[in-house]
Order: sequence, then C-alpha cells, then structure tokens
Amino acid sequence: MTAYIIFQETVHDAEAFERYKQLSPASISKFCGEFVVRGGQIETLEGSFEHERVVIIAFPDAEHARDWHRSIDYAEAKAMRLKICSGDAILVEGVE
Repeated sequence: MTAYIIFQETVHDAEAFERYKQLSPASISKFCGEFVVRGGQIETLEGSFEHERVVIIAFPDAEHARDWHRSIDYAEAKAMRLKICSGDAILVEGVE
C-alpha cells in the first residue's frame, strides 16, 4: 500500500535550504520514492496552518518510507534540514 511522508516546514535559512533541496532527491529515488508535492502555493481552507511549505513524498509502502527516513543516504540532508527548518513530519498510508 502506498505510503506518504508529509512535511510541514518553516524555513529559517533560505540559502542553506537551497543546498538541502539538492541533497535529498537522490536518496528518495534510491528508496523508490517520488515527490507528489514539493512546495507550491498553500491556501488554508479550514482551521489554521502555521507553516510556509508542504512536501509530500510517495513511497511504495510504509517500510520503504521508514527505511528512507532512517537511512544513511538521507542522514546528511536530514541533519541539515533539522538545523534550518522547523515543522512536523508524518507517515501516513494511502488507500488501495
């Protein structure tokens, strides 16, 4: 079942974030992931939304998603992201 990692982020260092965006795609591909949403215009329809950026990455299943997030391949980029952004990340399974 397809699984998605969803990031809601506020970027605190735009220059460093541009470097981060170059690091993550190769590791995502290695775990059969692909971007569904990567930034883009946000319109809040209900409630309140605190962050400026949303990223959704689709993986074949939750195992691939977890393996990517914990991988050595993503470790450098993840450490950078955690220093330059604040926000939340969740893993959610889709429907079949």
